[in-house]
Amino acid sequence: MRVFLTGATGFIGSAIIPDLVNAGHQVLGLTRSDLGAQALAAAGAEVHRGDLEDLESLREGAAKSDGVIHCAFDHNFANWVANCEEDKRAVEALGSALTGSNRPLVITSGTGMGNAAPGRPATEDVFNSTRANPRVVSELAGAAMLEDGVNVSVVRLPQVHDTVKQGFVTYAVAIAREKRVSAYVGDGKNRWPAAHVSDVARLYRLALEKQEPGARYNAVGEEGIAVRDVAEVIGRGLNVPVVGLSPEEAAGHFGWLAPFAGMDLPASSAQTEARLGWHPTGPGLIADLERMNYD
Repeated sequence: MRVFLTGATGFIGSAIIPDLVNAGHQVLGLTRSDLGAQALAAAGAEVHRGDLEDLESLREGAAKSDGVIHCAFDHNFANWVANCEEDKRAVEALGSALTGSNRPLVITSGTGMGNAAPGRPATEDVFNSTRANPRVVSELAGAAMLEDGVNVSVVRLPQVHDTVKQGFVTYAVAIAREKRVSAYVGDGKNRWPAAHVSDVARLYRLALEKQEPGARYNAVGEEGIAVRDVAEVIGRGLNVPVVGLSPEEAAGHFGWLAPFAGMDLPASSAQTEARLGWHPTGPGLIADLERMNYD
């Protein structure tokens, strides 16, 4: 297949490219910069100029392809709501170029969209459209595209990691470095799910190849790691104290990350593994944090 990939030069996208190429697919990667174009060419991908704000560039890339993987997202949390709305428009633009063709469109969401009840792992068969998280609009846009005849499926992400980046944990490390203390909220037993970036890249490819309209896949390698365990390994890496904070104290310490720092968000990938034959093999989150360079 010729696959149009948004976010092609990003953390996850740059891992998806070699997985697709090694499986015999051609990649058309979206980039806005000369540096990005050079990186794509070096990785064996064709270059498509544009960005998430240029909806026509998205439609053109999708129209030239046999399938689309949309993993680009602006993670500037100062503009979280606006960025989620931007992603909604991107999904709609990509879908409009694929309507009625049965060419697959794989979009991206978060595992939290599948949390049915507190303490229970999120699952693929649940879509909690009432969540306050603005990220819900991506799946709502995908559902609307599905009704319009677009072959849409969803990959839901946890904390995606290697020894350089780890989702929200990357920001927790930066805060601990700045404030010289590694913190968690309450007893720190709340959990975050995680997956190694290599496993996530493989899942995107398998979802694309499966071409199952309406499917949801949880890219989860570890159902839930206690946030206190994360804080402790960060503390060791930075050689700073590890402390528990009350919810009131957390707001001042974590800033925008505070609402997430205390959330219990376990997630299961059992249905995904059964449907795609996908089995995570990469290192765990704690192992990557232990090997990270904290200098």
